[in-house]
Amino acid sequence: MGKKRGGIGSSDDPNRVKKEGSGMRDKATIKRLLMYRSGKPTRDASGKVTSGGEFMSKEKSGGKDIDATTGRVAPDRRWFGNTRVVSSTQLDRFREVMASKAADPYSVVLHSKALPMGLLVDTKVQQRAQLLTAESFQDTFGKRAQRKRPRLAALDLEELAKTTEGKADEYAAAVERGGTGQSTGSTGPGLSKHGLSDFEGRGDVRDPILSKGTSRRIWAELYRVLDCSDVVVQVLDARDPQGTRSLAIERHLRENAKHKHLVFVLNKVDLVPTWVTRRWVAALSREAPCLAFTAGNITKAFGKGSLIALLRQFSRLHSEKKAISVGFIGYPNVGKSSIINALKGSKACTVAPIPGQTKVWQYVTLMKRVFLIDCE
Repeated sequence: MGKKRGGIGSSDDPNRVKKEGSGMRDKATIKRLLMYRSGKPTRDASGKVTSGGEFMSKEKSGGKDIDATTGRVAPDRRWFGNTRVVSSTQLDRFREVMASKAADPYSVVLHSKALPMGLLVDTKVQQRAQLLTAESFQDTFGKRAQRKRPRLAALDLEELAKTTEGKADEYAAAVERGGTGQSTGSTGPGLSKHGLSDFEGRGDVRDPILSKGTSRRIWAELYRVLDCSDVVVQVLDARDPQGTRSLAIERHLRENAKHKHLVFVLNKVDLVPTWVTRRWVAALSREAPCLAFTAGNITKAFGKGSLIALLRQFSRLHSEKKAISVGFIGYPNVGKSSIINALKGSKACTVAPIPGQTKVWQYVTLMKRVFLIDCE
């Protein structure tokens, strides 16, 4: 009769299985430790490896002889465990959703640096101008050229100098005739009825107000405020919103600083009818959040609560920061300092009816997590 299953000599003995399992683990441990052995192999006089260092020799790999099976690295699925793979359907869906969110002025995409926002921008292929299809090379520069030669005032430098001297003599003669009270009619090309050139004295007639805002210092202050601000508030005059907008600044924020938020504040709405304000707010809200504001009275400013609530929302969105900075930009005398004073409830910034009162940008604390920046 055969032995009973589960007897002492059977293969189902749990103690035997445990011993065999521990022996296999010990062998694997020893084999693994041999791989990290730092001992050097033993070589003979000719330099051939005789013993030791089998994991460092050229004839063996992992303690085994190198052959067609052990001489290659088998592929492993775990190599691709940390890669991000997305299908074309998911990619198209991501582009559609993100494009709609990015185009909505009242939606904010947080942590955009962690998202592949570059997938939303299509590569621009610059095509070469096909000039030869419109006009062949022979018709332009060849013997059969049909293009007319340009009329040049002078062919060389000497002829140009002579022409210039002749015009200078004509101008001097015309000035003398005008000074003696002679003919007041047509005195030649480029001369007025008084005998003087139309271009004479234009530098003295120029209005000084046209030179405001063209200083390099002012632009440096403006871009410094843009760099330090998390939220950019562009103040517009309700009487001429389009004329007080800076499209260059908006283009700069849209292309180079997408992580900054742009807000329109339509100031001085008490100077225009209500229906005008309503239409301008609806039109500007298609590009960025727009609020109506009146900063004439510090204690009773229209739109103060809406603007403070909006700034509180931005501070909650950027909860990872201790505080956010809100920069106020705009043309001179649109009311930037007046809005800050209305939000603060006190005279924190100096105001004046002349442009350029604020020379250097300054920080104003509105609340614990919101700081306001006033610039020129």
